[in-house]
Amino acid sequence: MKFLHQPPRYLFFTGKGGVGKTSIACATALQLSDQGKRVLLVSTDPASNVGQVFGVNIGNRITPMSGASPDLFALEIDPQAAAQAYRERIVGPVRGVLPDAVVKGIEEQLSGACTTEIAAFDEFTALLTDTELTAGYDHIVFDTAPTGHTIRLLQLPGAWDGFLDVSKEGASCLGPLAGLEKQRTQYRGAVEALADPLRTRLILVARAQQVTLREVARTHDELSTVGLSRQYLVINGLMPCTEADKDELAAAIFERERSALSVIPDSLQSLPCDRLALKPFNLVGLDALRQLLNDGVRTTEPFGVELPSASPAPDLSSLVDDIAADGRGLIMFMGKGGVGKTTLAAALAVELADRGLPVHLTTSDPAAHLVETLDGTLEKLTISRIDPHEETERYRRHVLETSGASLDADGRALLEEDLRSPCTEEIAVFQAFSRIIREADRKFVVMDTAPTGHTLLLLDATGAYHREITRQMGDSGQPCITPMMQMQDPRQTKVIIATLAEPTPVLEAADLQAELRRAGIEPWAWVINNCIASSSLHSPLLMQRAQNELREADAVASRYANRFAIVPLLKQEPVGIPQLLQMSRQNPIRETE
Repeated sequence: MKFLHQPPRYLFFTGKGGVGKTSIACATALQLSDQGKRVLLVSTDPASNVGQVFGVNIGNRITPMSGASPDLFALEIDPQAAAQAYRERIVGPVRGVLPDAVVKGIEEQLSGACTTEIAAFDEFTALLTDTELTAGYDHIVFDTAPTGHTIRLLQLPGAWDGFLDVSKEGASCLGPLAGLEKQRTQYRGAVEALADPLRTRLILVARAQQVTLREVARTHDELSTVGLSRQYLVINGLMPCTEADKDELAAAIFERERSALSVIPDSLQSLPCDRLALKPFNLVGLDALRQLLNDGVRTTEPFGVELPSASPAPDLSSLVDDIAADGRGLIMFMGKGGVGKTTLAAALAVELADRGLPVHLTTSDPAAHLVETLDGTLEKLTISRIDPHEETERYRRHVLETSGASLDADGRALLEEDLRSPCTEEIAVFQAFSRIIREADRKFVVMDTAPTGHTLLLLDATGAYHREITRQMGDSGQPCITPMMQMQDPRQTKVIIATLAEPTPVLEAADLQAELRRAGIEPWAWVINNCIASSSLHSPLLMQRAQNELREADAVASRYANRFAIVPLLKQEPVGIPQLLQMSRQNPIRETE
């Protein structure tokens, strides 16, 4: 493997959610430790699943992975725990010293999502700059978050440094400025380590899909602009040509991947590149991880594939039948990055619009690609994306033109200073979200939401907004319907959890369902996407993977979902309106010979 040739101390794996970077990071850490190197494996992803891959409870502490290797250790940076520790570090010393009102004001400033992000980044930077903390490790392997979150994470040092340079009055949304200024050196040191190819190697992980490769190319360009120009590329999960000779679906997948790689973006062609074949097993457990980077894995002839007892399973159009009967409402897809929420949301929206129903398809995912997925238009379908930069600028202009209109020069300067706070973006994006979902009282609004960790942060913001509106309304007697109330009302909102028939995505979807229920939101349905077990198969590799899928599909049907649908893996990539319609209407019943 090129990316493992003379590896530097720090290895970062990044890419769109679902491309396999967690598995590759875990396999890399295990291989290095098997070679006698002391390795620390770190996840900075809010939706981390490193513990699930190893089958060990890790958490926000350095944990010896003695069952895997005596030289392997792991750490999952928990953003919420990091934020709590950060808040206590700022507030603890002033409790009982400053007036209660002042302490409460500081705590309020530390209650936003910005605090969570910067607190997690504090721990992230410590691993790059604290030599005493990391002296005992030869390599530190980072399983970074999905692409959009990773970009924000890596851009934070410059962004916060710029904010501190211009903000000289009072406290920022992260607490007293003095507390942050003490860490300027740490931020600068982290950026220098990231940009130094002798210390750091950044590996972009992708699948052989045109949309995913374009996303990785954007990531490459964005990372290059912040000084991280020395990058490697890994194309994961490629269909072996030997399987394509045995099976129509395998042949279609092979040709689709070859076509995508033939038009790989120019910016990626010059990168050192490794290609990993699709494996017949789920990437959970030590044996699977040790075989992941070995292309000599052989498949065994399976004894046949049978559908689960719940078959024939309902297809996506059967869910659309129930949704369409309502005539309007909010439909929200949620799930881990990479399970196909964008495509599923587009397929459902296209099916509704094709039936003559008005639909607004929108996304709050920073990494969304709805226009590319649709590749066409329908009369009853409108699409939009909540762009954080555009919404923030719109919000700033609105505040300055309204609240700032009557202020004197000093007051306006103070307001402009306040609007430089990173929390301004959070407020602006949420207001845009609230505007769009209000349309659901007269049409269908279908939302392709962000990957799991980001979605939960969005729900947390929604809950905070709900509580604040309720507090402000008090006993006025006026009706108060907040976005959170709308999301909790099954007559107005249907939440659909998207997953794959694989152990980790199903477990993460179950965790998401538990979080939703704690917020008073009951998921309406589950959709298992890209299922191969419903096809007539001859490829030994696909048949083994299908056998693994059946166990997970049966668990969804019997343990987790109130209702569910299965969407088969199509021979053609579901891009364009005709393919999306086929995706929603193809009944997932295994064809007979």
